[in-house]
Amino acid sequence: MASLKEVKTRIASVNSTRKITSAMKMVASSKLHRAQQAIESMRPYERQLTRIMSTFVGSMEGEVDTAYAAQRDVKRVVIVLFTSNSSLCGGYNANAVKAFVKKVEEYRSLDIEICRVYAMGKKAAEAVGKLKNFDLVDKSALLDHPSYQEAAKVASELMDLYVKGDIDEVDLIYHHFKSAGTQILTTETFLPIDLHADSTEEGATNNLNFIVEPSMGDIVNQLIPKSLHLRLYTALLDSLASEHAARVIAMQVATDNADDLLRELTLTYNKTRQQAITNELLDIAGGSAAQQ
Repeated sequence: MASLKEVKTRIASVNSTRKITSAMKMVASSKLHRAQQAIESMRPYERQLTRIMSTFVGSMEGEVDTAYAAQRDVKRVVIVLFTSNSSLCGGYNANAVKAFVKKVEEYRSLDIEICRVYAMGKKAAEAVGKLKNFDLVDKSALLDHPSYQEAAKVASELMDLYVKGDIDEVDLIYHHFKSAGTQILTTETFLPIDLHADSTEEGATNNLNFIVEPSMGDIVNQLIPKSLHLRLYTALLDSLASEHAARVIAMQVATDNADDLLRELTLTYNKTRQQAITNELLDIAGGSAAQQ
């Protein structure tokens, strides 16, 4: 059995750790509140813009002529991997990296080259850097100060690569924020864009009685880049909200575990102390009996 001093030292250590995890949970909760407001405010706009674009496409005769929807044989791919800049968020980063490794193995089995990886987070940059053999573009700074303008620059860079024919597909790997307790790991195709993805949604219509100037084709060609910019920015906000939610849960679990450990250590301390007192009383009683 551990001595009283050892048990008391452990209690102090666990109590100190509990204060840290509790404080980190409160900080993460505050950040989650802001991130949740941001993504929930963005989603209706993003969905409506995509619906408008899909409705225009469904109303047009023939196929839409846009380089961003061009289908070709996939030989060269870019992957955008979203993680966090810091740790202590449970399996959030590990799950994203596992999905990335699985995607890499899948492409390699099909003899498809992953020519570049955009790391949206320091943990992604570290993981991809360890794997080597990848052209890594570190965009971790976007997570510190997320802005639409910076996300749009990254999206435009990817769109230029696709239009030039340097790459044939762009994939996003990120966590979709469903609720504070649920984050869904998502892998989706960013380019080529599927113009008919939301055309069958409830509320969408394929018949427009609007007069469009200068032409419906010109409007669609302006909407597509905006939709792609917004899509990458939404994925960024989704990832941030999911990170903070995962950290809140991880710190809550750590705090609960610390509480359980403190109860066990306190019980052990009391038992050890009582045993020490009992032993002293027995020694005193034994000494008195010997003198008599």
